[in-house]
Amino acid sequence: MAQVLPPFSCSYSPGFSQLLFDLNCTLAISTYQAGKLVFISSIDPDKVVQLPRSFEKPMGITIAHNKLALATRNEIVVLANAPKLASTYPKQPGTYDALYLPRALLYTGELDIHDLHWDGDNLIAVNTRFSCIARPSFDHNFIPLWKPKFIKHLDPNDHCHLNGLAVSIQNNPKYASALGHSDEPNGWRKNIANGGILIDIESDEIVLQNLPMPHSPRIYDDQLYFLLSATGELVKANLKAGKYEVIKKFNGFVRGMDKIGDYLFIGLSKIRKTSSTFGNLPIAKTSPFCGIVVIHLPTASLVGQLQYENSVEEIYDVKVIADTRRPGILNHTKEDFRYALTMPKGNFWATQAGKK
Repeated sequence: MAQVLPPFSCSYSPGFSQLLFDLNCTLAISTYQAGKLVFISSIDPDKVVQLPRSFEKPMGITIAHNKLALATRNEIVVLANAPKLASTYPKQPGTYDALYLPRALLYTGELDIHDLHWDGDNLIAVNTRFSCIARPSFDHNFIPLWKPKFIKHLDPNDHCHLNGLAVSIQNNPKYASALGHSDEPNGWRKNIANGGILIDIESDEIVLQNLPMPHSPRIYDDQLYFLLSATGELVKANLKAGKYEVIKKFNGFVRGMDKIGDYLFIGLSKIRKTSSTFGNLPIAKTSPFCGIVVIHLPTASLVGQLQYENSVEEIYDVKVIADTRRPGILNHTKEDFRYALTMPKGNFWATQAGKK
């Protein structure tokens, strides 16, 4: 009888666990297909541990200072790290060096938020359904900040599938990626494989076009990198020449990327053949696995990977939690978080303070 693997079983190269350990960091990945936010940590050079938590359709992740925000189907979940409570978590004392606790739920409705970014204490979201970049609001579902100039009016019909956001060194929105140059409802679907564009938000000009499903634009060391999902490529833009350079090609659907030091962590998805959006792409036939690949950017060499054996088939976002060996997280749907109580000069577990 074949052995039944436990959920979220994975294999990984020695270089993957060693690198996470040496960099003293944890990865946070979102998988809307599995409905999980997963922390991936290395507790010693040879061992990777995972902590999955359930959220409804988790998508974009943003982390800044002690705060983490996650876009889900109907809301943005905001969590904050309470490190002084981490080591005394009653159910697993001495396990964690960070502990993310729920702090707010911002009810957005179904905006199909993709990328998410902290701007100080405020959030900026890629509102895919309305083809714009927006802020959450206490008075409305969202406040529009910017839309491509070819979008004449905002409506909830996903005209161009705006998905990615790159911010400048000054933390200002700089570039946006979309899967089509269209102002028709779902017009981006007409040329899904090669209709993608990259837009300079400040000039409101399309700087690259005819792209095979661009995602995850990021500015690193004053250079613009992004992923071409339909061809499995990591690329660097040369906007003056109006072209891009392929840094690395993978046999899979790439989406989700973050950098620490000289290393890029990139999400690789195994596209479902039944997917109405991506199932007919050539890359869907060659995607070998779902997981994380690690690139040493100066040499463009593959230095590690993690491969899921079950549970996870698609990844949306990948973020690095720096200076954190093994963080914990308490979901707002579980009872535990109610007993974690913090204030500026005190941190308590309610059960330890006389809670019956």
